[in-house]
Amino acid sequence: MSGAAMADPRITRLDAAGFEARLDALAEILHATVADGASVGFVEPFTREDSRAFWRDGVGPALRRGTRVLLIAETGGALTGTVQLDLDMMPNQAHRGVVAKLLVHPEHRRRGIARALMRAIEGEAWARGRSLVTLDTRTGDDAEPLYRALGYQAAGTIPGFALAPGRDRLDPTTYMYKMLASADSI
Repeated sequence: MSGAAMADPRITRLDAAGFEARLDALAEILHATVADGASVGFVEPFTREDSRAFWRDGVGPALRRGTRVLLIAETGGALTGTVQLDLDMMPNQAHRGVVAKLLVHPEHRRRGIARALMRAIEGEAWARGRSLVTLDTRTGDDAEPLYRALGYQAAGTIPGFALAPGRDRLDPTTYMYKMLASADSI
């Protein structure tokens, strides 16, 4: 960026209609993120159609059922990031939500987009009566220090938890949590 300050991302919650309109852009951001080596559940080879199928068949139905919140970040009119909150919990866990698929397009990282998305998804959790949010991340990934800076605590690490995107090793995963004591803690 040439001397000009980067505009804050605009964070929007997508409903089913907005989701359909953004399906291709969502597929592109996931595909680019996996191609860049992110450990977000997929391994190579991972095609754009694989990415589109994840959104269409996995996220879309949950969004329509109301068991998933989907936020996007736009910067300069382009989709630059996304995050989800899974609300589909057992009755004894109705106070909890799971943060999933924090994705920032590789060309737009290190600009505060992930932080803005996380703050917004925590607000969505709180607005839905969720006082605890959990997530997991590949141990040592760039996202781990971000989560810690946002107040997440490590619950533990599981070695050899997930196959790396390049299929060359098993990586450890760290489970993290944050208690949302009030809207002010977000």
